[in-house]
Amino acid sequence: MTDPIQISEITAEDAHELLDTGAFLLDVREDDEWEAGHAAEAVHIAMGLVSERVGEIPTDRTVICVCRLGGRSGAVAIALVEGGFDVHNLNGGMTAWEIAGLPVVTDAGATGRII
Repeated sequence: MTDPIQISEITAEDAHELLDTGAFLLDVREDDEWEAGHAAEAVHIAMGLVSERVGEIPTDRTVICVCRLGGRSGAVAIALVEGGFDVHNLNGGMTAWEIAGLPVVTDAGATGRII
């Protein structure tokens, strides 16, 4: 029996700092959640599409997975770690990002909201 995969959980503030050093922010929420508001730096690949779009996720950068609260992104993070990626999960998800006062935008550049 193998040990369960342990995922690195990081805060929104730590995630924001990692983005400044070249990390890749992967938002795995559904389309309606993304459209309501997301981090400007994020790339959107809904959880159900990650396996077929994994080639769009860089292997040479740290990946930060995010969803609304951290559950879905945690599951994606485990799969990516198993695939050899360097991954962190954003603890508290986009809700924590918003609470930390970090910007949430829409595709049009307006102020977004987390749903």
